[in-house]
Amino acid sequence: MLEIGSVIDGKYKILNVVGKGGMSVVYLAMNERANKQWAIKEVRKDGMQSFEVVKQNLVAETDLLKKLNHPHLPSIIDVIDCDDTFLIVMDYIEGNPLSKALETSGAQNQDDVIEWAKQLCDVLGYLHSRKPPIIYRDMKPSNVMLKPDGNVMLIDFGTAREFKYSSVADTTCLGTQGYAAPEQFGGHGQTDARTDIYCLGATMYHLVTGHNPATPPYEMYPIRQWNPMLSSGLEEIILKCTQRNPEDRYQSCAELLYALDHYKDLDIENKKVQSFKWKTFLASFIMTIVMLVGTIGFSAGLTVQTSSTYESKIENGENALDQDAAEKAYLDAIEIDPSDLRAYQGLLERYLNDSKLTEKEYLKFKDLMTDNKAKLIEKNSEAYAENIAYEFANGLYFEYVKDESKDEKFSVDGIGKSTEWYKDSEKYLTDEKKKNRSKLLLSMIDAYQNTDVTDAGGDPAENAENYWKNLKAIAADNIAEEDNNQVALLVYNNVVSQIDKKCDDIIKNGLATKQEILTELDHILKCVEKINPNQKLTEIKNDCIESIRVAKMDVESMG
Repeated sequence: MLEIGSVIDGKYKILNVVGKGGMSVVYLAMNERANKQWAIKEVRKDGMQSFEVVKQNLVAETDLLKKLNHPHLPSIIDVIDCDDTFLIVMDYIEGNPLSKALETSGAQNQDDVIEWAKQLCDVLGYLHSRKPPIIYRDMKPSNVMLKPDGNVMLIDFGTAREFKYSSVADTTCLGTQGYAAPEQFGGHGQTDARTDIYCLGATMYHLVTGHNPATPPYEMYPIRQWNPMLSSGLEEIILKCTQRNPEDRYQSCAELLYALDHYKDLDIENKKVQSFKWKTFLASFIMTIVMLVGTIGFSAGLTVQTSSTYESKIENGENALDQDAAEKAYLDAIEIDPSDLRAYQGLLERYLNDSKLTEKEYLKFKDLMTDNKAKLIEKNSEAYAENIAYEFANGLYFEYVKDESKDEKFSVDGIGKSTEWYKDSEKYLTDEKKKNRSKLLLSMIDAYQNTDVTDAGGDPAENAENYWKNLKAIAADNIAEEDNNQVALLVYNNVVSQIDKKCDDIIKNGLATKQEILTELDHILKCVEKINPNQKLTEIKNDCIESIRVAKMDVESMG
């Protein structure tokens, strides 16, 4: 072992031991000249008959890592090959492996596990995208470091290898039993990206249930058999990841990542599937009876076939990996049944998923509505208002982008386009909160379109008064509790922006004092701080908090 306090290669001072394995010791070291801490992995040659084989694996590991650059991977800084030892100098990762978290507290929080899995999907996808692809092959809790900031790092590349397109099977069986895919243990084909997806599924299983798949009988059961409170969507994802046949798993990390981002949607879909199965059973039963009476049965059969085709298009849209494939599937479904809301809803969700509604997407969706809105309203006006009109209006008001290269948001053009859809929301919604919000936003749109707060074309005081009342009214309640986090953050951000812009006019017209405006901003801040957004919305939340801070400074600086 290296001596504590010794200096390696003239620059790395050994501070203490931070970990031990069967063949190696990991030290914390300090490069005093650079004033930076590093980890040094030592493998000694003493008494090791197979050291050359081990060394080859270490060289392979370091060669791999040297080529890589990813926030969830450590970087290799130096390799020192001495007479009696082999040293690898790498990033020091503060934290503990996820196996330690399991030992300490058992099953982990479901939301945490999903967030870690998404990060691991990201880094595995990066590895798989290399040319040639790199297959990690040993995903498990002990190889994932949890840092103090809640993010994870993937460590130990001793079993990773570059994918060989010419190979039909692996020649070496590497991996950890229980976590490893069947193809890792000889005769089942070559390991590929889907192998890592299996290992990640097994890792998620262990983390969310607390039951180790690497212990006999090496079986993984549906996770809700261990805890019925767990998500059925997550259960479905893990089951698909850990299918024995690679063809039955997610085919890429991008596909798995999309599923993890939408696991709550799968919860809802599972309920729909159960309902659909029951309906299918009834349809089959009825068809059997009808077939007994001749020609009527033929007609019934056609109806069932049409329904099945529609359902398959919806499923294709939900599972599609890219936007174009999803769009085509939903458009095909609409062509089959233009009165069914689900295809429109799925298509709109896809358009809004990237927090951007482009001009092209707007025009395509508007054309669909022009052709079919009447059918949707006639069938279920409330569902149309809730799931289409209100969501489409919000997308236009807050996320419309006319020029994608500039990624402009809150454009007046988009605000104007939202009018028709907020009018439908106000007309058909029964949810009073959303109905009133639509009404208030329509009033705000009118102010945008017809006059500025102090425009000479109208009565400045009257305009300012109405504007200030609307701003307060729209932010009066906790929007996140009434709607969703994304809508809430977008509304609050916009309201704060308008308060900051118009505070001078509001004060000059005697509509509110500085303190009253500051109180309103404090109310909005409290609402925003209560929101616990996903990773995608964190930036929007931070922008909103910063906007509030700036607005308060602007108000306080006024005379």
